[in-house]
Amino acid sequence: MASPKLISVMSMLVTTMVLINVMIVGAAKTWCVAKKGADTTTLLSALNYACGAGADCEPIQSTGLCFNPDTVEGHASYAFNSYYQIQKQADGSCDFGGSATIVEIDPSYEKCVYPSS
Repeated sequence: MASPKLISVMSMLVTTMVLINVMIVGAAKTWCVAKKGADTTTLLSALNYACGAGADCEPIQSTGLCFNPDTVEGHASYAFNSYYQIQKQADGSCDFGGSATIVEIDPSYEKCVYPSS
């Protein structure tokens, strides 16, 4: 029969291994998208900022895979997420004047793939 001290050490080892696995493998992916019902003027301004600050906005151009639906909210969501990922999901990189939010459900659809880290 194992001693209580050995069982305690083994338990701590297993717990540590599980935590390391979660940190390395199972960390939740996140995306940055426009808030539902956000003000259109604010979204347009933030969309222009994101595209001008390094976001990959090519997919939301008229020939891009993420152009449709052709809405300000849809285009802003893609640009916001691109900026957020380029910024390595840094604190404050998904705000855009309060018009964006972080989600854990992949917003990708059809051939439009939202990058994640």
